[in-house]
Amino acid sequence: MALADIANAALDPELALGAEARALAARYGEAPAEDILRAAIREQYRGEIAMVSSFGADSAVLLHMVARIDRTTPVLFIDTGKLFPETLRYRDRIVAQLGLADIRSLGPDPQDLAASDPGGMLWMSDTDRCCHVRKVLPLDRALKGFAAWISGRKRFQGGVRAALPVFEAEDGRIKVNPLAGWSAGEILAYARSHDLPPHPLVAQGYPSIGCLPCTDKVRPGEDARAGRWRGQAKTECGIHLTTHGREIDGSGI
Repeated sequence: MALADIANAALDPELALGAEARALAARYGEAPAEDILRAAIREQYRGEIAMVSSFGADSAVLLHMVARIDRTTPVLFIDTGKLFPETLRYRDRIVAQLGLADIRSLGPDPQDLAASDPGGMLWMSDTDRCCHVRKVLPLDRALKGFAAWISGRKRFQGGVRAALPVFEAEDGRIKVNPLAGWSAGEILAYARSHDLPPHPLVAQGYPSIGCLPCTDKVRPGEDARAGRWRGQAKTECGIHLTTHGREIDGSGI
């Protein structure tokens, strides 16, 4: 890094965070997923990192890795109030099986719902705002105080995830994506080798699972996330977009 770049990073926290992400990628980017997690949880961000999990289709793999490293790692689960009942039951089963000790269930603020979705039907007219109120805002509040968080996204999921880095700087924190380079086959093989139960909806044709109203079955040959917000250009709920991309006044949508 040139002297000018160092000086700029010292003055701009976002530049400094970007440099931190690149340094971590250079050091750990090609390491096995569990080594990346171990370094993040036990060394780089000890006591300052959380995992965010949907307890969706293949969430058990990353949860299993985290549990083997430190069962007390906070796991943030966003309960939008619109999830499949199967997801809630699956969450409870995985938590019990893995012995995860710090599950934090996040729900939308009642005042936000009263202002934006009093009838609970916002998803029918404005899925971006619905996701913002039920997912983005609760997670933003829960992440306060954490320097980093762990995501289970993978490049094979396509869309904006196709070029996913292992470490990225976002909204004043480092995001760790230890499974970024894993294939669907590797995910399945790991789950089977560790006797991890699949989400019950996968066998029913849901390879990617979100909220019940906005998740559809996927037909043979379709992309795994084709059932999310079917018929819309929308491919992300917003929690994995930068601050600008998560605005709901229209400027970031």
